[in-house]
Amino acid sequence: MKVLVTGASGFLGRAVAVQIARAGHEVTTLQRRPSGAPGVQDIRGSITDATVVRRAVGGQDAVVHLAAKVSLAGEPAEFRRVNIEGTRNLLKAARAAGVQRFVQVSSPSVAHVGNALVGVGAEPADPEGTLGQYAQTKAAAELLALSYDSPGLAVLAVRPHLVWGPGDPQLVARIVDRARRGRLPLLDDGAALIDSTYIDNAADAMLAAVERAEVARGRAYVVTNGEPRPVAELIAGMCRAAGVPAPSWRIPGSLARAAGGAVERIWAWRPGQDEPPMTRFLAEQLSTAHWFDQRGTREALAWQPRVSIDEGMARLARFYRKA
Repeated sequence: MKVLVTGASGFLGRAVAVQIARAGHEVTTLQRRPSGAPGVQDIRGSITDATVVRRAVGGQDAVVHLAAKVSLAGEPAEFRRVNIEGTRNLLKAARAAGVQRFVQVSSPSVAHVGNALVGVGAEPADPEGTLGQYAQTKAAAELLALSYDSPGLAVLAVRPHLVWGPGDPQLVARIVDRARRGRLPLLDDGAALIDSTYIDNAADAMLAAVERAEVARGRAYVVTNGEPRPVAELIAGMCRAAGVPAPSWRIPGSLARAAGGAVERIWAWRPGQDEPPMTRFLAEQLSTAHWFDQRGTREALAWQPRVSIDEGMARLARFYRKA
């Protein structure tokens, strides 16, 4: 197939583009910066530019849409412009161009309204109940994408959860940096069970979603390693791999959520240069359980994770030793 991958300059997007190309498909990428992915054709531009989107989508058999504004804070209008209207541009262009498969890359945060998620599947996306502009706009984008599922265009949504691995500039890099500076607390006792996804497994799942779109269409699927670990254990493993001390000080989750709300109000009035140190969404992610039943996902996508959490940590440690 000819497959367009958006957002391939990002950590997950690049891995997805590479994996789809390795499987023998012809891959084109669309993003604002060079993807750095071997064996693909880059198109530079934004998903908010309808003209560029139409050019990129032309002649494609499938689209894997990863491009998004991902942040804990920012202007609401910018989140809507990129995450909702950018998705709308792609969907309209895909339908007009005769694209047959569309994989919307979403997030479990679209259905996380603050309560623990214990052994659940892909709960309905809730743009009103989720916390933060990212989750709200991604929820709206997922619902929009699934509404385009039709006889000529098979659409599904895939929600990879906490993707990490060597070279990860988001989750791993931030945990390691804050731990190194002694600014990473555990919330409550760090015992909340959370799922995560090693990067190779997430990329494999996206390839499976493209190839199984006709079977899995019309639904959302959460993708994880299926190995929930206490949040303290997961963080400690990443710190150990990077050779930095794991966090040892704790604060109550309720205090972190209150502090996160205060920080959000400050950032809305006077944004900082970096991500806010805490938000209500981040506090809930670190203090409540969120792990998922993977049986439906694995059956629909005919996919299994091939790299365990322990093997992933070993690969992460080798990466840091070479750095």
